[in-house]
Amino acid sequence: MASLKIKKGDTVKVIAGKDNGKEGKVLSVDAKNHKVVVEGVGVVTKHTKPSAANQNGGIIQKEAPIDISNVMLVHNGKTTRVGFKIEGDKKVRFAKSTGEVID
Repeated sequence: MASLKIKKGDTVKVIAGKDNGKEGKVLSVDAKNHKVVVEGVGVVTKHTKPSAANQNGGIIQKEAPIDISNVMLVHNGKTTRVGFKIEGDKKVRFAKSTGEVID
């Protein structure tokens, strides 16, 4: 399976969908289904029953996963595409707009 270009902890900008233009930090990545959860993006309301964890139940708001193709990495304040290159013996991500290594 190919490496995903977005990782947990990255700052991304939504480029498509109802939250177009919003920025946030990636909370989790589901590589198998190509989905990401971004804080403050794709918020849905969920009705919960009372349980041991949540005594009162009620209506909660949480982020829903969005497709990874609808987000773009933000590097130095600008959105950029991501590429891979080999440096020494490590495979690293780099910003295609500037050529800088991301990690």
